[in-house]
Amino acid sequence: MRILLVEDNPSLAKSLSEALTQANFAVDCMHDGEAADHVLRTQEYSLVILDLGLPRLDGLEILRRLRARRNRVPVLILTAHGSLEDRVKGLNLGADDYLSKPFELDELEARARALIRRSQHHESADVTCGPLVFDGVERSFRLDGELLALTKRERAVLEVLILRGGRAINKEALSEKLFGIDESVNPDAIEIYVYRLRKKLEGSRVAIVTLRGLGYLLEEKTDLAPPVPSVD
Repeated sequence: MRILLVEDNPSLAKSLSEALTQANFAVDCMHDGEAADHVLRTQEYSLVILDLGLPRLDGLEILRRLRARRNRVPVLILTAHGSLEDRVKGLNLGADDYLSKPFELDELEARARALIRRSQHHESADVTCGPLVFDGVERSFRLDGELLALTKRERAVLEVLILRGGRAINKEALSEKLFGIDESVNPDAIEIYVYRLRKKLEGSRVAIVTLRGLGYLLEEKTDLAPPVPSVD
């Protein structure tokens, strides 16, 4: 999942970016409000982690403009200003959660995952598609009860597909959710990951189908051939 981190402290921004990347998020980082406002007008994110005390444009104004554009991306406010007034202002402007500095990285990651799950209408940490189960805490997949061996990118693609809950996504939108602005991406990369995933799901009741003009869709197969009766 792709996250926008808006933090003007270079050392904190670097450490948070590294931690979130290690947690298998694609992270874009902006250090001032105007740059963040611009990128939010042109890019799609699964979550925004937003500091309030920013140069050039403060975090509350970024949030106000974001919601005025009817952009419902989840926003986690991250700031040293922990007063009740700051929290009320942020929540009234449309923030989804609030975390005051200092904080534990584990809590930040947990809140980030919870916000993304809720934005995809999944209240539980476990998301299923037939016999395929995604554990949102461990970021792992099980197929028919067995752990599914996946590379980091394969897991990321499959996570996007299962969280969409039966809604198709095209190759370009899928790529935008997985790769940061600064990453160099081969246009055929998504097709390669989807091909590998199809091989790993082969023979199960789950498949990635291609819908012409719409993109990829993860679905449970319901047209499996009935078992052949045994002959005594």
